[in-house]
Amino acid sequence: MGIRPEELDEIAERVAEALRRRLSAEKVGREEPCEARPSDAHEPACADLCSGCGAAGACPTYQLVQLGADRVAPLGAPRTSAEIARHIDHTLLKPDATVAELEKLCAEARRHGFATVCVNSVNVAQVARLLGGCSSVPIAVVGFPLGASAPRAKAFEAREAVRCGAREIDMVINQGALKSKDYRLVLEDIAGVVRACGATPVKVILETAALNQDEKVAGCVLAKAAGAAYVKTSTGFGPGGATVEDVALMRRVVGPGMGVKASGGIRTAEDAARMFAAGADRVGASASVAIVSASAGR
Repeated sequence: MGIRPEELDEIAERVAEALRRRLSAEKVGREEPCEARPSDAHEPACADLCSGCGAAGACPTYQLVQLGADRVAPLGAPRTSAEIARHIDHTLLKPDATVAELEKLCAEARRHGFATVCVNSVNVAQVARLLGGCSSVPIAVVGFPLGASAPRAKAFEAREAVRCGAREIDMVINQGALKSKDYRLVLEDIAGVVRACGATPVKVILETAALNQDEKVAGCVLAKAAGAAYVKTSTGFGPGGATVEDVALMRRVVGPGMGVKASGGIRTAEDAARMFAAGADRVGASASVAIVSASAGR
């Protein structure tokens, strides 16, 4: 079932409210059904995101399922230091990163087997060369750290980063549009980057510490609808970092078919373990070596 662009604003706003109510209800051990009216279209019930109202044709939750949202299932957390390393994006995003620091970063990724090395797009070509023949792959951030670039500028930056060797892209969402409930702009902004990247996975950074719960839910829903591979908590340059509560919420909204990356303020093995337990399947950290070293000692 297709969703017309003019319907997206109402759908995203209604699904945010429905999910907020469901999550609140679960805190007291019950779920409330959605309140959609029956329609002439009798399609399968929306049981994956609500308790099932039998009126899926009119249900915004069911419509978002058709765009890709699905039920959450818990993920197994990595336990050994080697397993943990394979779920870490080894990160250096400060604007004054030097060549020597990038070389050290990539050498650490090789030594410990980190999943990726995450850098500003200007540095991704160098990192791609340094990681040649290595299991770790380069990530470039796009629209970083504010997310307030024009959609075409983000798409161009992403396309250029992929051309220079980026194997994943972490883009920052347009927070102003999200807070203004301009869901069409948010969707098109993300989708433009996804299209520009082709087969290269895109993560959408929500900057969760700057959002309320409905905005977090809407951001997750729109990222999934736009075809992103992951949602991500934070840039590390915003008002706060990853929290267990936000990671758990994001996992519940996007379901098992989409990645969740926790980033921002993750400095210890205990921090990382809490994020994995909450539902993250990737962690972004600059303290990656300390995290895996501590995990190896446990």
